[in-house]
Amino acid sequence: MTAKPLYIIPARGGSKGIPRKNIKPFMGRPLIAYSIDAALAGGDTVERVILSTDDDEIAATAESLGLPVPYRRPSALATDTAGSREVILDAMDWADGQGIDYDAVVLLQPTSPLRRRKDIDRALALYDPAEVDMVVSVTPAACNPYYDCFETDPATGLLHVSKGDGLLTRRQDAPPAWQYNGAVYVINPQSIRQMALGAMPRRRPVEMPRERSVDLDTPLDWAVAEMIASQL
Repeated sequence: MTAKPLYIIPARGGSKGIPRKNIKPFMGRPLIAYSIDAALAGGDTVERVILSTDDDEIAATAESLGLPVPYRRPSALATDTAGSREVILDAMDWADGQGIDYDAVVLLQPTSPLRRRKDIDRALALYDPAEVDMVVSVTPAACNPYYDCFETDPATGLLHVSKGDGLLTRRQDAPPAWQYNGAVYVINPQSIRQMALGAMPRRRPVEMPRERSVDLDTPLDWAVAEMIASQL
């Protein structure tokens, strides 16, 4: 379905795992450049792309990359405990006040630099506000709850398979399992005004390959991602 997306790129100044990661050079460019490029590659105007930051240096970097930053995230929403929903809602409220018309919110986290524009377009193609609360990018899960994902029995301390009878001997016989990769979220604006992301019952997946499903949280993640990027 054709949508009128509002892109939100969250990039606060504080980062403990990788200091200043949003503007740290990744393959020679500031990390936020990849999300800005992906948003603008859809042909939408810059007014539809909101960088949500509290940090002057991050804002200046975005502006040097061709994205104006008229909105600033309140300091109360730039803490370690601030939730994604509150950050998104504040940016939506600002867009509403500017008269920006949209029917989908596309959240692009800078920590997914290997995301491509085609991943966003595939997610938007699956979005129908009458049918879904969110389209979210996923990748095959590292472990499968029917096969090699286990829980500890609180009474005995022994392991048991998370789902099923544990009798499967081949992973390919297990139902497919997915995990979020953090790259693309296409969100129904009415849904997020009513509930948290994790509470949304109608979530439609869009698959991305594992080799591009990196989410930068630690220096090791960064090193691995640059190695993958150099090969792609």
